Amino acid sequence: MTLKRLPAALALACALALGLLAPAQAAKGKVKLAYVEWDCAAASTNVAKAVLQEKLGYDVEILPVTAAAMWQAVATGDVDGMVTAWLPVTHGDYLKKVAGKVVDLGPLARGARIGLVVPDYVTIDSIGQMNGAAEKFGGKIIGIDPGAGIMSKTEQAIKDYGLSKFELVEGSGATMTAALADAVKNKRWIAVTGWTPHWMFGRWRLKYLDDPKKVYGGEETINTVVRRGLKKDMPEVYDFLDRFQWTTDQMAVVMNWNQEPGADRYANAKRFIEENPELVRSWLGK
Repeated sequence: MTLKRLPAALALACALALGLLAPAQAAKGKVKLAYVEWDCAAASTNVAKAVLQEKLGYDVEILPVTAAAMWQAVATGDVDGMVTAWLPVTHGDYLKKVAGKVVDLGPLARGARIGLVVPDYVTIDSIGQMNGAAEKFGGKIIGIDPGAGIMSKTEQAIKDYGLSKFELVEGSGATMTAALADAVKNKRWIAVTGWTPHWMFGRWRLKYLDDPKKVYGGEETINTVVRRGLKKDMPEVYDFLDRFQWTTDQMAVVMNWNQEPGADRYANAKRFIEENPELVRSWLGK
């Protein structure tokens, strides 16, 4: 029997019956994941999508939103989950607001950090020293989107450290790294809202400014958080997300691929899971 001579719908049905299509093409259902436009979040979310689609056969939609909208969407069940909850500090306030309405599956990565980042040629080492060098910094701290947890922490740092000579500039992750690239190229002083893991630490020599008041907290974890009821509705999806763990070094590999000209995030996610079959098997419980 040749499928090409059959009507399209009948050919598809026959192909499914005969097992001629890969499992990923026979979608089991729709999964929605929300994420914020941080490079680490995009890497983790696309890898999760790739495993769910390519290995488990689900149809996955990923939705880039603000941090507040991401947490709210999981709490209301508008999305099934996220793999980019920074805890206990960065997203701590969001978690408090939806306590009891979401399920925290724990860390998918450890060793994360947030704070104020400067090039290594900057000769101060602490946030408390910034006012004395405000002119060199142009009186600005270059931030990202206003809904990000790191932005509210930076507003708090400005108050706690008395940085009256500084303005926090809103933008995005892309505008922040563009400003950083230009400053490093011209050896100008710049302070940005930064976090680890991030590809910028592999591209430039950077350092965190010391934070003795612990406004930005200490080491953080990046957690998977899902909606209530997911375990009952989609146990296979829940089990995968519960097992999904990787290191910040592994995450950095994908983030660096994503910075290459013409990079496709999903194609890079598929490349990663194909190059790391044992890791993927552990996520699938095999």
